[in-house]
Amino acid sequence: MFAALSTPALVAAFAAAALVVLILGTRMTGLADRIADRTGLGEALVGGVLLGASTSLSGTVVSVTSALEGQASLAFANGIGGIAAQTAFLAVADLMYRRANLEHTSAEIANVVQGALLFLLLSVPLVAYTLPEWSVWGVHPVSVAMLVIYASGVYVTHRVRENPMWRPVSTGDTQEDTPDEAQHSGAAWRLVGGFAVMMAVLAVAGYVIAQTGGQMAARFGLSQTIVGALMTAVVTSMPELVTTVAAVRRGAFQLAVGGIIGGNTFDTLFLSLSDFGYRDGSIYHAIQTADLFWLAIGLVMTAVLMIGLIVRERGGPLRIGTESLLLLLIYAGAIAAQIALG
Repeated sequence: MFAALSTPALVAAFAAAALVVLILGTRMTGLADRIADRTGLGEALVGGVLLGASTSLSGTVVSVTSALEGQASLAFANGIGGIAAQTAFLAVADLMYRRANLEHTSAEIANVVQGALLFLLLSVPLVAYTLPEWSVWGVHPVSVAMLVIYASGVYVTHRVRENPMWRPVSTGDTQEDTPDEAQHSGAAWRLVGGFAVMMAVLAVAGYVIAQTGGQMAARFGLSQTIVGALMTAVVTSMPELVTTVAAVRRGAFQLAVGGIIGGNTFDTLFLSLSDFGYRDGSIYHAIQTADLFWLAIGLVMTAVLMIGLIVRERGGPLRIGTESLLLLLIYAGAIAAQIALG
């Protein structure tokens, strides 16, 4: 269907799907914050799991659809490129909050644990790449291991939030996660239902983005890595930018940081799901060495963010955290390097 579209129509379909993702991302932030308050689960956990996974849904569809069509590099680069883009979005949100460094204000041990989980999950595909091309029914064992690690990490994050053994030092700039609404469990299902409908629409938008992105790569002669890391990944990551900035403006700082880290953590599962969808063997051995560039960038940016969450610098250059400035510079440098390398 999309192959028959003219180039202007193809671009228009891509832009329309991107707009849908952008609009829904804005509305989902408010719902996620209210769900966190009504259920008592907290902004960091809801942001890291519910909001992070749901706003990543369109990106999931892009990667899985691309894998099913045998486009391994596009599937891989879309997932990993989105992680780098979303981490940079956190620095953009820091620019929007002028009172103090966002990582200082949003002190929450659950976000630190999620960050460590993200670093672990980003490392596992690199291990798979260096191992022999083992697979069972076309799926590498590492893909199953990543699903288990993610589920275990979410459980550990919940335990840490309920019974923390470490607590951040509270300062005048620290914002506690204080519910804005009473915990009325009877009304929570309506919020969750509305959230689920938006997730379904995001999935459809993700399918359109995957199809149009693949067609544009072929027509314009672009590499799948560039399209995945710099086009589909950025577009499907727009909900994270919108939700993060919106959460900061609402004063939901733990939700803002947790949404980015949780979304990144969920995005690593794009690789597992893509491996299930890719039917020509292990997807980790179908990619090119160049595709690992964005994996390395994701690891570097996650390490910088982790240091920022632990150090909790109050100020910094340009009235943002030093880690935020570094994240923007690393991402800009990565984009320039990718364009130069092709």
